[in-house]
Amino acid sequence: MKAAMELNERSLSILEAIIEGYIASGEPMGSRTIARQHPQMLSPATVRNVMADLEEMGYIVSPHTSAGRVPTDKGYRFYVDSMLQVRDLTEAERLCIDAHCAASGLQPQQLLKRAGHVLSKMSHYTGLVLAPRFSATTFRHIEFVPLSQNRLLVIFVSQSGVVQNKIIEASNDMPDVRELEQVTNYLNQSLGGLTIAQVRGRLVAQMREEKALYDRLLARALSLSSQVFGDDIEGDLFIEGAANMLDQPDFTDIASMKRLFKAFEQKRHLIELLDRTQQAQGVQIYIGSQSPYQDFEGCSLITATYTNGKQTLGSLGVIGPSRMAYAQVVPVVDYTARLVSRMLERELE
Repeated sequence: MKAAMELNERSLSILEAIIEGYIASGEPMGSRTIARQHPQMLSPATVRNVMADLEEMGYIVSPHTSAGRVPTDKGYRFYVDSMLQVRDLTEAERLCIDAHCAASGLQPQQLLKRAGHVLSKMSHYTGLVLAPRFSATTFRHIEFVPLSQNRLLVIFVSQSGVVQNKIIEASNDMPDVRELEQVTNYLNQSLGGLTIAQVRGRLVAQMREEKALYDRLLARALSLSSQVFGDDIEGDLFIEGAANMLDQPDFTDIASMKRLFKAFEQKRHLIELLDRTQQAQGVQIYIGSQSPYQDFEGCSLITATYTNGKQTLGSLGVIGPSRMAYAQVVPVVDYTARLVSRMLERELE
């Protein structure tokens, strides 16, 4: 609001013309171009004066020796907060998203991967989908598969149908197949329907009970399950259409492109960013310098959370250049998140 108060109607109109013109063309916007497009028939000299004021306030900047101006992160931030007019999806666009995500028989992981693909396809940028964190899930089923060298593969299935794996170390006294089956049956019967937080609380309480000291099966079950549920299993991150960034003129700098693709490969920073977005409802827009990671300098991230009707499970979105077509991408992200939520809610019915 403070920023809006320092800009009069003419300044707001010219700032909007600069930002939307630059988003559309990728070329710095000059005073003559703005003057020709402006409905108030302003002279280039008047536009130059307003542009000088906008530059002094930090909303636009002159790149190199160009006579034109481009938006800064502050300018983009003001634009999406105060000026952005989000369009409605067309019927064809909704049908395209539905065709990818609303097909019958999709497993949750397939649904999430398809959501990432359609986000990339519709936006022409890179689609991101963060699968549910382990701590955000509800227990449905667990299974132990023996591996070599006293290791066990743990397969955990959440209430929403998402499958997550973890390898744990068993004691020197490796459980035999029959004992693992008994442990599995006990855990599935006693923990079904509990949240992971509730599971952890129950395990701690049971470990304190005297019975656990004398019951071999219970002791084994508690020992193995404490390794499974003691730490968080990192949620999968689906990245679709990373190569689309190569088509963006904003990323012609080889060093910046290498940093960005390294971040895509390692995923950790992207997961942390998407984790942050789950603290808020609705569509969130993060622009350039808002990110604490230099890897994403010059990028914007548009995200929304998805749920199962009862709790937030994860988030999805699109990452692209700060010169992003926000009005086109926001409704795609919003609609996709709502559709994924409806599909996951059906899994619980």
